[in-house]
Amino acid sequence: MPVVVFLLACLVSFNAAATPQSFSSAKKELRKIYVNNLPLQSFYCGCEFSARGKKLVPDLDGCGYELRKETQRERAERIEWEHVVPAYDFGRQMQCWQDGGRKNCGKDRNFRRMEADMHNLYPAIGEVNGDRSNFGLTDWNGKSVNYGSCEMVVDFKKRQAQPPVRARGQVARAYLYMADRYNLRLSRSQQKLYAGWNRMYPADANECRRHQLVSKKQGWENPFIAEQCN
Repeated sequence: MPVVVFLLACLVSFNAAATPQSFSSAKKELRKIYVNNLPLQSFYCGCEFSARGKKLVPDLDGCGYELRKETQRERAERIEWEHVVPAYDFGRQMQCWQDGGRKNCGKDRNFRRMEADMHNLYPAIGEVNGDRSNFGLTDWNGKSVNYGSCEMVVDFKKRQAQPPVRARGQVARAYLYMADRYNLRLSRSQQKLYAGWNRMYPADANECRRHQLVSKKQGWENPFIAEQCN
């Protein structure tokens, strides 16, 4: 094999190995990125968290978080990795999901790639992650009543959630990125809302730093963040 071809083959192999190939491996890499390099704050609520063994534990009292349901205490006391664009949203547009749901899509390489995309994964308090479920993220001037000082709003009847202002720019750039990279369909109202949030809430230094680290590990950028950070 010619030397140049061999080196290119090695480079491709190295990049494939470095890029997380599953949701579980993406979570492990994100944990390393956050613990070693970034402010440890939950995405929606801004609660500080710390690493305790294999767990990431939020300081609920320190940020004024209140449980919506006591039965959810165990989940509230841990950090989970939230798909900003839910797996349901990108999965249901695929044949594998239509044939057998998320479990069936676990066999699909394209679905696993989307599920493991770290540009779409953020640390969230477990109870909030569970309550948000696969509800769309939008804005109707709702008032937060469920989580104490955390301004996340979830309307279970209408199956929608309203992220705090602090998270809206990142929400927008995650949605716009996923739609662009994976050819996902967004409604006209979603496109308008997220384009507006992207302009109104530009990336700050922490988002730019996170983007730099995630892009380096994953192998490609989110252009909607990159254009505001470069």
